[in-house]
Amino acid sequence: MEEVPAAPNEGISLSALRSQFSVNGEEGPKYGFDGSKYHYGDGTSVASQNSSQILTGYDTLDVGPNYDFYANTNAQGRVRRSRPSLFQLHSNIEEDSCPPPLYEETNTGRAPGDSSEDDVEEPQSEPTRFGWVKGVMIRCMLNIWGVILYLRLPWITAQAGIGLTWVIILLSSCITGITGLSTSAIATNGRVKGGGTYFLISRSLGPELGGSIGLIFAFANAVAVAMHTVGFAETVQALMQVMDPINDIRIIGVITVTCLLAISLAGMEWEAKVLFFIVILVSFANYIVGTIIPATPQKQAKGFFSYQADIFAENFVPNWRGPEGNFFGMFSIFFPSATGILAGANISGDLKDPTVAIPRGTLMAIFWTTLSYLIIAATIGACLVRDASGIMNDTLAMSSADSCQGLACQYGWDFTDCITNRTCTYGLSNQYQSMSLVSGFAPLITAGIFGATLSSALACLVSAPKVFQCLCKDNLYPVIGFFGKGNGKNDEPIRGYVLAYIIAVCFVLIAELNTIAPIISNFFLCSYALINFSCFHASITNSPGWRPSFRFYSKWMSLLGAVVSVIIMFLLTWWAALIAIGIVIFLLGYVLYKRPSVNWGSSVQAGSYNMALSYCVSLNQVDDHIKNYRPQCLVLTGPPSCRPALVDFVGTFTKNLSLMICGNVVTVSPSPATLDTASSNSHVTWLNKRQIKSFYHGVVANDLRTGVKMLLQVGLGRIRPNVLLTGFKRDWRKDKPSCIDNYIGILHDAFDLQYGVCVLRMREGLDVFRQGCQHQCPPCTPCKFFIYFVLVIVDPDAMVTEPQPQPSTVFQSQQGKKTIDVYWLFDDGGEIVVLNFIVPFHKSNRFYIIVRLIISTDHVLVSNFRVMDLISKFRLGFHDVEVLPDINARPQPEQYGSLSLTIYFSLFSDRLVTFPSKCVFVHQTLRQIRLNEVLQDYSRDAAIIIVTMPVGRRGQCPSALYMAWLETLSRDLRPPVLLVRGNQENVLTFYCQ
Repeated sequence: MEEVPAAPNEGISLSALRSQFSVNGEEGPKYGFDGSKYHYGDGTSVASQNSSQILTGYDTLDVGPNYDFYANTNAQGRVRRSRPSLFQLHSNIEEDSCPPPLYEETNTGRAPGDSSEDDVEEPQSEPTRFGWVKGVMIRCMLNIWGVILYLRLPWITAQAGIGLTWVIILLSSCITGITGLSTSAIATNGRVKGGGTYFLISRSLGPELGGSIGLIFAFANAVAVAMHTVGFAETVQALMQVMDPINDIRIIGVITVTCLLAISLAGMEWEAKVLFFIVILVSFANYIVGTIIPATPQKQAKGFFSYQADIFAENFVPNWRGPEGNFFGMFSIFFPSATGILAGANISGDLKDPTVAIPRGTLMAIFWTTLSYLIIAATIGACLVRDASGIMNDTLAMSSADSCQGLACQYGWDFTDCITNRTCTYGLSNQYQSMSLVSGFAPLITAGIFGATLSSALACLVSAPKVFQCLCKDNLYPVIGFFGKGNGKNDEPIRGYVLAYIIAVCFVLIAELNTIAPIISNFFLCSYALINFSCFHASITNSPGWRPSFRFYSKWMSLLGAVVSVIIMFLLTWWAALIAIGIVIFLLGYVLYKRPSVNWGSSVQAGSYNMALSYCVSLNQVDDHIKNYRPQCLVLTGPPSCRPALVDFVGTFTKNLSLMICGNVVTVSPSPATLDTASSNSHVTWLNKRQIKSFYHGVVANDLRTGVKMLLQVGLGRIRPNVLLTGFKRDWRKDKPSCIDNYIGILHDAFDLQYGVCVLRMREGLDVFRQGCQHQCPPCTPCKFFIYFVLVIVDPDAMVTEPQPQPSTVFQSQQGKKTIDVYWLFDDGGEIVVLNFIVPFHKSNRFYIIVRLIISTDHVLVSNFRVMDLISKFRLGFHDVEVLPDINARPQPEQYGSLSLTIYFSLFSDRLVTFPSKCVFVHQTLRQIRLNEVLQDYSRDAAIIIVTMPVGRRGQCPSALYMAWLETLSRDLRPPVLLVRGNQENVLTFYCQ
């Protein structure tokens, strides 16, 4: 016996299959693909559209996992494969003689392996990409090591002391560290594109919060350019020793920002050089060496005495001075120096592998910069006193030793005069350039300041346009789309650069670093709060799409980081915090109002699903109660855009109150195209544009009645319809008997399932395609009943792409001072009066519509007083109640001629109808004629007439007769008529429990 070969895991040719499936020299069944046909074991074969398709395995279109099936983009000149659909896998291949190709032609139109020397394309130049060291870590460290490090950290140490300065540094690092962990988790939860912080937040929390924080963060980065530039200008101004420092800082700052803009426009390769990084490291080394070198007399006169335990102890405790002299004042000034952690994430589109580079580079940058801050605060606090005069003659004399003030007295210097008069110009508390004094070679510190300020300013100047460009391309807000255009191979936002330049110049004119820094702090804290909340929200919703490869984060730490960030915002500057939060709320409200057509699979969507599911499940734990009854309507609209009046009417009493489902039945054979037609999202889009809060549900069925039965059983627990609402069947006399039976049968099916039934009739009809909606509602089947329910879409693509009209209906127009006449003729549980109570019509007319209740009763058995008392107990707010005692009177003789007696004779010829039943039918027919007389007399000018619908016995009352009753009752009436019949169960109560 021959050995059976193992199943191949690659494409196999027909000849190979024949050789492997041969027994005793005879060929086995033919399976596989020979380059032009699919071959099957029964001897059949089907031609392929693409000669390069290869089957995987034996007799199957199934293919293994492939990158092309999940990617959203194509490589230039590369043929992309497509996964076979479920319909292709399970459908009959003989019926579907043209199976779709396994390869999707993307550029060349050829399958893999087909090539031509003449068609070789020139490879496009790849944009510049960075790794985690150069692109993220160095960039973040350059941005963190900014102007605050050199020009404000020594001064903050003098104010807060070494101990509280460490607390400020560690608190800032905790916030940025937690934010870094959250950023790393979000960044590794899928492929990150350009847009940085905005992209991370918007794709996690959605466009509502993402858009607002994108604007705030881009603005904060633009202002940060001004902050670092002012620091640079301060240093230049100090070197120049000019007499008008404020204006000089402004002039130097504007020139510097202009030069930075020119460098940025030259390209990213100019900004990403490591030269600044090396200069800063050299300046640090120079500073550390300077703290070890013994102090010269010139440095001692300025307060530097090298490492001294007494100085460390003196400077360890705070010594608050000036208006900023408090903990949170110092924190607000220092915190911008820790905000550079997102510099790498902001250029995520320019990174080789953002999911690896962002977490690794960001966390390493936070660690090294925090360590450097702690070292500098401790070392400079141990070497330099707070106050010094800088005068060489202020040595300690023997005669003044007893009156000498300050720690410098122990080292032979007397700074008592300047301390007493507050005129000291040197020392930690008085000189921003203290690091230059301490260093071994002051020009290297100046070079470090230049490198730190310019590199940070450049990083912010690049980050702000990149973030803003991504926001502009999403089209969440008007006008700003102008700034989204990119240029060059890196898609550089030139217009965004110019905008950031203008904002930076405006804030440079302030020329005060201590004023600009607190403004930035609140905006960055707001950004960090939302980043942390994004990570927490994505984790707490348990969305299957939340699968970050970075595992070293905690959702509760993210929540803590968000809460602490918001608290600190108010502790720093409460009015700036209110402005930042106000901007977020305003932009949030705008996006919620406009509802842009974007779908990013955000955690807000996952949270909404969880909440909805939880509430639906919780409803199962409580039984229904009459007091909580509300009509939940299944509306047989077909495509909603073809029946806007029916949709608008039901929307008047279900909006913000109860369930509404627009149902559509497509009666063709199931196929992917048919399913797309039935479940097309264009129907929901039309409903949303019309501001109708409704679900849409389409089904495919072999016949109409079966499809409606499927719809009648749609529901989720207690969230399920209880009222069927349909349009009246016009021209029913011209239809086949089977069409009439289908229509009436659907009403009987609804009654069998304990539904209430409503039928809406309008004089002008319900279908708008008769007045020019053919492109939306193609011709129907010969049975005119399908006009009202079933539409077979000829071109589903046209229905999705073409704009659907929004025609006005009577239920959207102003009604004036009219009445709603409610005819409660038969007690069906109160469905008719409940519907009337919650029908507000157009919101602008709700105070002008008078609701009038007209009831019928036997005045002998039930007095009018008792009827009025019953109505008053229901508290339904009727303006007028009238009782009709003569509802059973015979109609006027002239009304008989309006109905064709031929219809009734044909009905009574049915042998299944007995003579007693015929007599009953005659009486009921006369009653419908009489009711129509009453409606003509009482309600000719009403806004709408709501009347109890008669019920015909199934199997006894012919369908055509029942249709005649409905038509007779509602004919020749100008206002819309709604026929209502409840399910004979109470939906009203006047009890409290």
